[in-house]
Amino acid sequence: MLRKASRTKMVLSRALVILLGIYVLLAVVTGRPLRSLAFELIGVIILWALYAGRFAFEAPLMLAPEVLWFTVKDRLRPPPCGAVLFTGSSTIAHWMSLADDMAPLPVLNRGINGARLNQITHYVDQLVLPHRPRAVVLYAGENDLTGFLGSRKRSPEEVLAAFQSFCAKIHAHLPVVAVGFISIKPAKARSVSSPAFQRANALVKQWCASDARIRFIDVVPALLGANGQPLPNVFEVDGVHLNSEGYRILASAVRPCLAGLEDTAHRR
Repeated sequence: MLRKASRTKMVLSRALVILLGIYVLLAVVTGRPLRSLAFELIGVIILWALYAGRFAFEAPLMLAPEVLWFTVKDRLRPPPCGAVLFTGSSTIAHWMSLADDMAPLPVLNRGINGARLNQITHYVDQLVLPHRPRAVVLYAGENDLTGFLGSRKRSPEEVLAAFQSFCAKIHAHLPVVAVGFISIKPAKARSVSSPAFQRANALVKQWCASDARIRFIDVVPALLGANGQPLPNVFEVDGVHLNSEGYRILASAVRPCLAGLEDTAHRR
């Protein structure tokens, strides 16, 4: 049986294929042989390396291309205001069945592959606020705690501080909007970071209890087996990203919390 490639690898592979396609098209249009387009080929490789390499850097600027794409797409086809907005890292970005899983609630997916919590917070003005969501659901912090392609690992305390900043930035403009934090999942391939995940989840859960507008959505128990280990059939081949079964479980844990998030906001 063929094993399914991870979505991140698929994204990077498709980006490379598209750039190589442009390279070949350039050769056809100009009538020049491929070997004479060495400069253009170097440009293709550099563009791909810049995109792939951006996963290794924590600066918010690294997400600028994706944020710009969302902005352009929203201008061309404005999404409805008042949806439940999901944002965060690849766990959200790869949630292709999100609209069906949350129906009939209107949802908007603003997840970005490889994103850290501080990066998402930096772009709240572009990713969240213009849509005036009825509620916001966040999944982020996993990349912060594990590091990514050599980047510095953040501490659980730093993840909590970043989430507090995220909420503060939203509530400064949308004071009654409810915010949900999906607990950091027990990724099979990131077991070495499990203590940090558990610590960050505990800190965020404790802080969420101090504000009725903020809800901790604990999905960890649903992703663990009777032996306390991650379920073997919920991850893609990379052991980090969820597969369709993983998202089915995630949806079953998140959906019941959305009514609570909205009710919390409406009562204020």
